Amino acid sequence: MNKPSFKLKSRLLSGASLTLLLISAGLPTYAQNAGQNNAGQNNASAGSAQDESSLSGSVVSSTRNTMVIRLDDGTYRLYTFDQATVRPARVTTGSRVRVGSTEGDEAGQRLATTVTVEQEAAPQTRTAGSAGTAGSGPAPANPQVVPPAIRNLERDIERNVRRYRVGVRAGVGLDPEVILVGVQAQVGPIFSPNLTFRPSVDFGFGELTALFSLNPDFIYRLPVSGRQGRWSTYAGLGPSFTFLHQNLNTTSGGKRIDFGEFHSSTGLNILGGLQSRGGMFAELRTSVYAAPAPTLRLIFGYNF
Repeated sequence: MNKPSFKLKSRLLSGASLTLLLISAGLPTYAQNAGQNNAGQNNASAGSAQDESSLSGSVVSSTRNTMVIRLDDGTYRLYTFDQATVRPARVTTGSRVRVGSTEGDEAGQRLATTVTVEQEAAPQTRTAGSAGTAGSGPAPANPQVVPPAIRNLERDIERNVRRYRVGVRAGVGLDPEVILVGVQAQVGPIFSPNLTFRPSVDFGFGELTALFSLNPDFIYRLPVSGRQGRWSTYAGLGPSFTFLHQNLNTTSGGKRIDFGEFHSSTGLNILGGLQSRGGMFAELRTSVYAAPAPTLRLIFGYNF
């Protein structure tokens, strides 16, 4: 009885430790990004007499979650929307708008609080799309040439806020030692802007062990970084369902001996990790009450 008790305590401690470790690992990244963002925003304020909290310009592109406008001085601004943003149901490309905003998570991106249409785009501008031939206010000769950094950030944000995503994952498991590969889905947010449901399936292959694992995990994004920040930290919990087969072949006295044993178990997953806005993630996880499932797993993956 002592040995199982010791294993249970060690797994609980390892689960708590890895979560705290990953949270602390994310804080320096957040602090560094915040410092860079503040520096970039201060430099922008110093070089422009305009009040960044309220600017007017022509709409270059607009989606459900983002909007890019071109200011009168020829520069571009990327805005993101949230549930509190007050805006028209539809903003036409080429229209002139005034945007009230607050600081965003990165330099070059701000969170829109209000969007007011000052003048609708001319019909020919709407037909021409973002390269419109006419419009109100100062208009660039070729407004679709948006800086690549803004376009890349816009694309990453759009991908990051998808309600349904799929991903691939791979890693290693310890005790027993296995190589892991798998797939996952992500649904959310649900109930809270920071909570998502992320079921996954893992297949493991080792010298003596083969396993199949189902993991319907719930993931919570820790509010130590902005929702659209380059990196964010998360923690998660969920049940685990593991089916494991261990087999040993040996030869004794000229006879081949085959030992095989099948196990199935349910347990509790405890995990923590880092994920990028672009889709990459890395996490550590352990499962308690799930022996003989791997005690510790290191997973790397990508969400499409």
